[in-house]
Amino acid sequence: MGEVRAKVKFTNAVDEALCRQGKLSKEEVRTHVADAMMDAGAVQTAIPNFVLEKLGVAPRKRRVVEHADGRKDIVGVGEPIIVEIDGRDAIEEALALGDEALIGQTVLEKLDSHVDGANRRVFPNLARPDEPVTKIKQLESLNETLSQKT
Repeated sequence: MGEVRAKVKFTNAVDEALCRQGKLSKEEVRTHVADAMMDAGAVQTAIPNFVLEKLGVAPRKRRVVEHADGRKDIVGVGEPIIVEIDGRDAIEEALALGDEALIGQTVLEKLDSHVDGANRRVFPNLARPDEPVTKIKQLESLNETLSQKT
C-alpha cells in the first residue's frame, strides 16, 4: 500500500468565526495550505509547530502520544482549526508534532472520506458524494441502552 497525500487547507477556526461575525476581514483569516499525508492508522491529526504558529494557534493543553514504534512523547494540543480537503471541512484540535501535516482518522471520519492506498488517493464516500454525513447513535436508543444497564 502506497503513501497517500492530499492538498489540505488549514484555517484558524476562531479567525473564521470572527470573520463571519464581521469582526475580521477575509484577508485577516489565517490559513495554510499543505501537502499532507493521509494516515488512517493514526487517530488524531498532527501539524508541525511552524504551521500552528503561522495560523496563530497556541497549544491549549498537553497530551501523551504513543508513536507506532511504541515511543511516548508529551505534545501540545492546539486550539481549534478547520481542516478542508476537496471542499469538505471539519473542526479539529491538532497535535503539535512532526515536520509535516498528517491527517488521522478523526478528520477522515468527520469528512466522510476514505483513503485508497493502492491508488494513492483520498476520496469522499461514494454513497454521499455531495456532502459528508455524520454517523450518530439515536438519542432514544442511547437512553434505552442506559436504562437497561441500571
